[in-house]
Amino acid sequence: MTAMPDLAANIAKADSFVREAVASGARLVLLPEWWAAAGTTAHRRAAAQSLDGDAIVWAAATAAELRIDLIAGSVTELIEGQEKVHNTCVHLGPDGQRKAIYRKIHLFDNELEGASFRESEHHLPGDKIVSSEAADGTVLGLSICYDLRFPELYRLQTVEGAKILLVPACFTRTTTEAHWQTLLRARAIENHCFVVAANQVGEIALGMECGGDSMILDPWGTALAQADRTSEMVISAELDFSELERIRSELPSLAARQPHTYGSVQRGLQ
Repeated sequence: MTAMPDLAANIAKADSFVREAVASGARLVLLPEWWAAAGTTAHRRAAAQSLDGDAIVWAAATAAELRIDLIAGSVTELIEGQEKVHNTCVHLGPDGQRKAIYRKIHLFDNELEGASFRESEHHLPGDKIVSSEAADGTVLGLSICYDLRFPELYRLQTVEGAKILLVPACFTRTTTEAHWQTLLRARAIENHCFVVAANQVGEIALGMECGGDSMILDPWGTALAQADRTSEMVISAELDFSELERIRSELPSLAARQPHTYGSVQRGLQ
């Protein structure tokens, strides 16, 4: 998607794309980061809502109507009594109920090509690694954008049973071209998981262009579906979990882990 500051317009666009995905057979649908309202920090803050606001209410109703697992990318979540907001991903089940809420842990504080971006000035970091479960029992690992650069998060989710790692994102054009595919493939290969990644595409704010290239990868790191870097579009793929089990059996790197040797930094993986 190319989300803009207009919440109602973004919801309408998302609704159209979700229905297109479901018409092609999708039972699990992922939206990108900031799908409900992009633009500048001021735009996103102005559109911030609680999880009882229009964006998640629409997502819940749509998931229930279409009987799908809908991962509502991320929205700017307004918390009563807090000055700062959260960047929050919500999983809505086929009954329209919230299956999981993940608040982005790793905040994007960087300077790229002379532009400064300080997510921590306006956002609070989450403090919980979150997995969820699809209607068929498949364990899903939730993350958001910059989290992709922190492999320990995904390894913990995998150790806890994840078979699909979900990455809604707003990767810039520069970082998409340089690192996006490499990082996605690494997360798929090292964890022997499917990776489903939905990125924004095009200019979402003056001076901020996102790189598209949304992808669905298998546990061997092979792209099952891939968007281009210029256009909004829906991509889909069928995930063969027997292939996942075959890869994990033939190349059992997860079983060969030795967490007791990794030291204090890795104690959370034991």
